[in-house]
Amino acid sequence: MVKNSKMTRFKFPLMLITVFVSSLLFFAFDSSKIARTKRIRTDAQMVYIPGGSFFMGASDEQVDNNLMNHKKRVSISSFWMDKTEITNEQYRRFVNYVADSLKFLAKAKQNIYFDDPLDTLTVNWGVVANINKSLARPASKQEEIKNQNTFQQLWLSVPNRIFKNVFTIDPRLLVYRFTFVDYKRAALQSNSFNGIEKDLQLYIKRDSVAIYPDTLVWQRDFSYVYNEPLILDYFSNTAYNDYPVVGVTWEQASAFCRWRTLHNDYYQGKPGKKDYFVQGVYRLPTEAEWEFAARGNSKINAMYPWGAPYTRTREGLLMANFKPGRGDYFGGDPNKDNITPLKVKSYTENGFGLYDMAGNVAEWTSSRYDEAVDNILGDFNPDYQYNAKDGDPVSMTRKSIRGGSWKDIAYNCQVSTRNYEYQKNAKSYIGFRCVLSSPKSN
Repeated sequence: MVKNSKMTRFKFPLMLITVFVSSLLFFAFDSSKIARTKRIRTDAQMVYIPGGSFFMGASDEQVDNNLMNHKKRVSISSFWMDKTEITNEQYRRFVNYVADSLKFLAKAKQNIYFDDPLDTLTVNWGVVANINKSLARPASKQEEIKNQNTFQQLWLSVPNRIFKNVFTIDPRLLVYRFTFVDYKRAALQSNSFNGIEKDLQLYIKRDSVAIYPDTLVWQRDFSYVYNEPLILDYFSNTAYNDYPVVGVTWEQASAFCRWRTLHNDYYQGKPGKKDYFVQGVYRLPTEAEWEFAARGNSKINAMYPWGAPYTRTREGLLMANFKPGRGDYFGGDPNKDNITPLKVKSYTENGFGLYDMAGNVAEWTSSRYDEAVDNILGDFNPDYQYNAKDGDPVSMTRKSIRGGSWKDIAYNCQVSTRNYEYQKNAKSYIGFRCVLSSPKSN
């Protein structure tokens, strides 16, 4: 909403925000609806990673992890991967989608808690466009008052407002709700001669996730620092559009992937135009896929994505955004380097055309982190996933993160260095990028 005398542009609060949105069943894709032409539509923001085999594991001696990062040869199927980490502007599309959906429910259903039993909410984007136009520039005082009443369910209560006549969406109302099928459980409980014996409904799961980044991580992650400008601006200010989104949990990143799969038309700025769908499933990369992509088709066992064991150019410039020395976050070039994250594509891409596979922000993978799993993984598309539930031991909630970040030393930026974070934790130095399981365009 754009500001007028009594209303202001919708600006998201500084706490976790979430939106009620239904989505199509994750398994119920009809390729004829997703791609109307015979030619497979590709995603311009991604690059194709041709499958192959490589030696996964430590490129350098890892004294701390020498028992759980053995070198082993594995094979990876082809996939697509985002050229860059998901940016603030890209993630904001997710937030805008769920916000727009709430407005539609308030207008069309007079109830933001409307629950479609099939979990297939269909939003009329023409209605949404008119809503946003009316909220931004009401034609009259009467229309402004009508809008205030129509969307009363959405606004923060008066005691919670900083300015009494400024109407903003209550962050506690925003939850992204989706439906999916637990294929792994279905496979474990079926047999080879009869297939699935139980009703499919037993494997249909529903979940909800808070989606707004936790901007307070900028203060929470570091004691005795002045990071309030980042709390206020890093996600919401358009000046940071091309910076990687942070403060996002593993659960939020996974929800973003599901949303991008089901609502790729909105993600591309074409809501309601199904011809713009990209065929396939967006998801987080497995740990093995991430390392394979980070190595950039290098024929040598290089430590870093740029294919060399060095972290600086001949001129002494850093090859990535990381912490080069104790107390030194700039690396000797304040005009190019930065204390915190930089814009994506600030450094040269690797052999696959991927940017920032080392430094800037670390990245979530879909894989569960376990010290012992290194010895049991197979050599074909190796993966180990477990979506921890409430009540599970905290060790079961650890997810592998890769790539190192702006606050890490060079060792953490090596392509093979393993690390982890808990799936419900948000950090100022962890972001993500998506991969796409889809055939290559002919």
